[in-house]
Amino acid sequence: MIVAVAALAAKAPVIPGSDAYGKTSKCVKDNGTFCWDWVRDRWSGTVGPALVQHIQLAVVAVVIGFAISFVLALLAYRARWLVPPVTFLSSLLYTVPSLAAFYILVPITGINDFTVEIALVSYTLLILFTNTLAGLTGASGDVRDAARGLGMTPTQSLWRVELPLAVPTIVAGLRVAVVTIISLVTVAGLIVPDGLGAVIYTEGLKKNNFNTALIVGGVLCIVLALAADALLAGLQRLITPWAAARRSR
Repeated sequence: MIVAVAALAAKAPVIPGSDAYGKTSKCVKDNGTFCWDWVRDRWSGTVGPALVQHIQLAVVAVVIGFAISFVLALLAYRARWLVPPVTFLSSLLYTVPSLAAFYILVPITGINDFTVEIALVSYTLLILFTNTLAGLTGASGDVRDAARGLGMTPTQSLWRVELPLAVPTIVAGLRVAVVTIISLVTVAGLIVPDGLGAVIYTEGLKKNNFNTALIVGGVLCIVLALAADALLAGLQRLITPWAAARRSR
Protein backbone atom coordinates (compact mmCIF):
# COMPACT_ATOMS: atom_id res chain seq x y z
CA MET A 1 0.00 0.00 0.00
CA ILE A 2 2.78 2.43 0.93
CA VAL A 3 4.64 1.57 -2.27
CA ALA A 4 1.52 2.20 -4.34
CA VAL A 5 0.92 5.59 -2.73
CA ALA A 6 4.57 6.56 -3.28
CA ALA A 7 4.31 5.55 -6.93
CA LEU A 8 1.20 7.66 -7.44
CA ALA A 9 2.82 10.61 -5.72
CA ALA A 10 5.85 10.33 -7.99
CA LYS A 11 3.59 10.41 -11.06
CA ALA A 12 1.47 13.32 -9.82
CA PRO A 13 2.05 16.52 -11.76
CA VAL A 14 3.79 19.41 -10.04
CA ILE A 15 1.41 22.36 -10.01
CA PRO A 16 2.75 25.89 -9.39
CA GLY A 17 1.47 27.15 -6.07
CA SER A 18 0.71 23.67 -4.70
CA ASP A 19 1.89 22.57 -1.29
CA ALA A 20 3.84 19.45 -0.38
CA TYR A 21 0.67 17.31 -0.57
CA GLY A 22 -0.20 18.36 -4.10
CA LYS A 23 -3.08 20.63 -3.05
CA THR A 24 -3.36 23.76 -5.16
CA SER A 25 -4.32 26.96 -3.37
CA LYS A 26 -7.78 28.29 -4.18
CA CYS A 27 -6.30 31.53 -5.54
CA VAL A 28 -4.06 29.66 -7.99
CA LYS A 29 -6.78 27.20 -8.95
CA ASP A 30 -9.25 30.03 -9.66
CA ASN A 31 -6.56 32.16 -11.35
CA GLY A 32 -7.11 35.02 -8.95
CA THR A 33 -5.89 38.52 -9.68
CA PHE A 34 -2.79 38.07 -7.54
CA CYS A 35 -1.73 35.04 -5.47
CA TRP A 36 0.91 35.82 -2.87
CA ASP A 37 1.36 32.15 -2.08
CA TRP A 38 2.43 31.46 -5.69
CA VAL A 39 5.03 34.24 -5.50
CA ARG A 40 6.32 32.91 -2.18
CA ASP A 41 6.53 29.32 -3.42
CA ARG A 42 8.12 30.19 -6.77
CA TRP A 43 10.44 33.01 -5.74
CA SER A 44 13.58 31.02 -4.99
CA GLY A 45 13.16 28.58 -7.86
CA THR A 46 11.68 30.70 -10.64
CA VAL A 47 11.07 34.41 -10.06
CA GLY A 48 14.28 35.28 -8.19
CA PRO A 49 16.63 33.55 -10.67
CA ALA A 50 14.69 35.12 -13.56
CA LEU A 51 15.22 38.58 -12.07
CA VAL A 52 18.96 37.95 -11.73
CA GLN A 53 19.14 36.66 -15.31
CA HIS A 54 17.26 39.75 -16.51
CA ILE A 55 19.77 42.04 -14.83
CA GLN A 56 22.73 40.08 -16.20
CA LEU A 57 21.45 40.14 -19.79
CA ALA A 58 20.76 43.88 -19.60
CA VAL A 59 24.10 44.77 -17.98
CA VAL A 60 26.15 42.77 -20.49
CA ALA A 61 24.32 44.34 -23.44
CA VAL A 62 24.70 47.91 -22.15
CA VAL A 63 28.37 47.48 -21.22
CA ILE A 64 29.31 46.02 -24.61
CA GLY A 65 27.14 48.53 -26.46
CA PHE A 66 28.66 51.44 -24.56
CA ALA A 67 32.21 50.25 -25.21
CA ILE A 68 31.57 49.98 -28.95
CA SER A 69 29.68 53.28 -29.12
CA PHE A 70 32.26 55.16 -27.08
CA VAL A 71 35.13 54.07 -29.34
CA LEU A 72 33.14 54.90 -32.47
CA ALA A 73 32.19 58.31 -31.06
CA LEU A 74 35.83 59.13 -30.25
CA LEU A 75 36.87 58.13 -33.77
CA ALA A 76 34.01 60.09 -35.35
CA TYR A 77 34.86 63.12 -33.22
CA ARG A 78 38.30 63.23 -34.80
CA ALA A 79 37.31 61.96 -38.25
CA ARG A 80 33.94 63.53 -39.00
CA TRP A 81 33.49 61.53 -42.21
CA LEU A 82 32.70 58.53 -40.00
CA VAL A 83 29.55 60.17 -38.58
CA PRO A 84 27.18 59.53 -41.55
CA PRO A 85 28.01 55.82 -42.08
CA VAL A 86 28.01 54.97 -38.36
CA THR A 87 24.75 56.87 -37.82
CA PHE A 88 23.15 55.20 -40.84
CA LEU A 89 24.16 51.68 -39.76
CA SER A 90 23.15 52.15 -36.14
CA SER A 91 19.84 53.72 -37.22
CA LEU A 92 19.19 50.78 -39.52
CA LEU A 93 19.79 48.29 -36.71
CA TYR A 94 17.58 50.30 -34.35
CA THR A 95 14.62 50.28 -36.75
CA VAL A 96 14.51 46.48 -37.02
CA PRO A 97 11.60 45.18 -34.89
CA SER A 98 13.01 43.44 -31.83
CA LEU A 99 11.16 40.17 -32.28
CA ALA A 100 12.15 40.02 -35.95
CA ALA A 101 15.79 40.62 -35.02
CA PHE A 102 15.76 37.71 -32.57
CA TYR A 103 14.19 35.32 -35.07
CA ILE A 104 16.54 36.38 -37.88
CA LEU A 105 19.56 35.64 -35.70
CA VAL A 106 18.35 32.24 -34.44
CA PRO A 107 19.20 30.32 -37.67
CA ILE A 108 22.65 31.91 -37.65
CA THR A 109 23.76 31.80 -34.03
CA GLY A 110 21.25 29.41 -32.49
CA ILE A 111 18.90 29.66 -29.52
CA ASN A 112 21.12 30.94 -26.74
CA ASP A 113 22.09 34.01 -24.75
CA PHE A 114 24.69 34.96 -27.35
CA THR A 115 21.92 35.48 -29.91
CA VAL A 116 19.99 37.61 -27.44
CA GLU A 117 23.03 39.74 -26.63
CA ILE A 118 23.78 40.44 -30.29
CA ALA A 119 20.28 41.81 -30.79
CA LEU A 120 20.29 43.77 -27.54
CA VAL A 121 23.67 45.37 -28.22
CA SER A 122 22.51 46.49 -31.67
CA TYR A 123 19.69 48.48 -30.06
CA THR A 124 22.07 50.44 -27.83
CA LEU A 125 24.41 51.69 -30.55
CA LEU A 126 22.33 54.53 -31.99
CA ILE A 127 21.39 55.97 -28.60
CA LEU A 128 24.84 55.74 -27.06
CA PHE A 129 26.79 56.80 -30.14
CA THR A 130 24.72 59.90 -30.86
CA ASN A 131 24.65 61.03 -27.23
CA THR A 132 28.38 60.50 -26.73
CA LEU A 133 29.19 62.37 -29.92
CA ALA A 134 26.76 65.17 -29.03
CA GLY A 135 28.40 65.51 -25.63
CA LEU A 136 31.88 65.71 -27.12
CA THR A 137 30.92 68.26 -29.77
CA GLY A 138 28.95 70.29 -27.24
CA ALA A 139 32.04 71.87 -25.72
CA SER A 140 32.30 75.46 -26.91
CA GLY A 141 35.21 76.72 -28.96
CA ASP A 142 36.17 79.04 -26.11
CA VAL A 143 36.67 76.03 -23.84
CA ARG A 144 38.94 74.33 -26.35
CA ASP A 145 40.83 77.57 -26.94
CA ALA A 146 41.34 77.96 -23.20
CA ALA A 147 42.69 74.41 -23.00
CA ARG A 148 45.14 75.13 -25.79
CA GLY A 149 46.12 78.35 -24.06
CA LEU A 150 47.03 76.30 -20.99
CA GLY A 151 49.38 74.24 -23.14
CA MET A 152 47.22 71.16 -23.46
CA THR A 153 47.58 68.91 -26.46
CA PRO A 154 44.38 67.89 -28.33
CA THR A 155 44.45 64.53 -26.54
CA GLN A 156 44.86 66.14 -23.13
CA SER A 157 42.06 68.58 -23.90
CA LEU A 158 39.81 65.69 -24.90
CA TRP A 159 40.32 63.67 -21.72
CA ARG A 160 40.66 66.51 -19.20
CA VAL A 161 38.20 69.08 -20.53
CA GLU A 162 35.86 67.97 -23.33
CA LEU A 163 35.04 64.48 -22.06
CA PRO A 164 34.19 65.60 -18.49
CA LEU A 165 31.88 68.26 -19.94
CA ALA A 166 30.22 65.57 -22.07
CA VAL A 167 29.41 63.32 -19.11
CA PRO A 168 25.85 64.64 -18.49
CA THR A 169 24.87 64.04 -22.12
CA ILE A 170 26.54 60.62 -22.15
CA VAL A 171 24.77 59.56 -18.96
CA ALA A 172 21.47 60.80 -20.37
CA GLY A 173 21.99 58.44 -23.30
CA LEU A 174 22.90 55.63 -20.93
CA ARG A 175 19.65 56.13 -19.02
CA VAL A 176 17.60 55.83 -22.20
CA ALA A 177 19.58 52.81 -23.38
CA VAL A 178 19.30 50.99 -20.05
CA VAL A 179 15.52 51.43 -19.83
CA THR A 180 15.16 50.36 -23.47
CA ILE A 181 17.25 47.23 -23.01
CA ILE A 182 15.47 46.20 -19.81
CA SER A 183 12.20 46.20 -21.72
CA LEU A 184 13.70 44.34 -24.70
CA VAL A 185 15.12 41.60 -22.46
CA THR A 186 11.48 40.79 -21.66
CA VAL A 187 10.84 40.19 -25.36
CA ALA A 188 13.89 37.92 -25.44
CA GLY A 189 11.97 35.57 -23.15
CA LEU A 190 10.30 34.26 -26.30
CA ILE A 191 13.69 33.02 -27.53
CA VAL A 192 15.47 31.82 -24.40
CA PRO A 193 13.91 30.76 -21.07
CA ASP A 194 15.80 33.48 -19.19
CA GLY A 195 14.80 36.72 -17.56
CA LEU A 196 11.43 38.06 -16.52
CA GLY A 197 10.14 37.38 -20.01
CA ALA A 198 10.29 33.68 -19.18
CA VAL A 199 8.05 34.30 -16.17
CA ILE A 200 5.57 36.21 -18.33
CA TYR A 201 5.50 33.79 -21.26
CA THR A 202 6.19 30.40 -19.68
CA GLU A 203 4.46 30.83 -16.34
CA GLY A 204 1.82 33.31 -17.49
CA LEU A 205 0.71 33.20 -21.11
CA LYS A 206 1.37 29.50 -21.69
CA LYS A 207 -0.59 28.55 -18.58
CA ASN A 208 -3.96 29.99 -19.53
CA ASN A 209 -2.90 33.60 -18.92
CA PHE A 210 -2.06 33.03 -15.27
CA ASN A 211 -2.59 36.51 -13.79
CA THR A 212 -0.04 36.38 -10.99
CA ALA A 213 2.87 35.47 -13.26
CA LEU A 214 1.91 38.19 -15.73
CA ILE A 215 1.72 40.82 -12.99
CA VAL A 216 4.92 39.71 -11.25
CA GLY A 217 6.93 39.70 -14.48
CA GLY A 218 5.59 43.06 -15.64
CA VAL A 219 5.86 44.86 -12.31
CA LEU A 220 9.39 43.62 -11.62
CA CYS A 221 10.48 44.78 -15.07
CA ILE A 222 9.06 48.27 -14.39
CA VAL A 223 10.63 48.44 -10.94
CA LEU A 224 13.97 47.32 -12.36
CA ALA A 225 13.86 50.02 -15.05
CA LEU A 226 12.96 52.73 -12.53
CA ALA A 227 15.67 51.61 -10.12
CA ALA A 228 18.32 51.55 -12.86
CA ASP A 229 17.31 55.00 -14.07
CA ALA A 230 17.42 56.42 -10.54
CA LEU A 231 20.84 54.83 -9.96
CA LEU A 232 22.28 56.39 -13.11
CA ALA A 233 20.74 59.77 -12.26
CA GLY A 234 22.38 59.62 -8.83
CA LEU A 235 25.69 58.58 -10.38
CA GLN A 236 25.51 61.54 -12.75
CA ARG A 237 25.03 63.98 -9.88
CA LEU A 238 27.90 62.35 -8.01
CA ILE A 239 30.47 62.59 -10.80
CA THR A 240 29.33 65.97 -12.18
CA PRO A 241 28.72 68.16 -9.13
CA TRP A 242 29.42 71.30 -11.18
CA ALA A 243 26.42 70.56 -13.42
CA ALA A 244 24.07 70.43 -10.42
CA ALA A 245 25.53 73.65 -9.03
CA ARG A 246 25.05 75.37 -12.38
CA ARG A 247 21.39 74.27 -12.58
CA SER A 248 20.69 75.58 -9.06
CA ARG A 249 21.76 79.12 -9.95
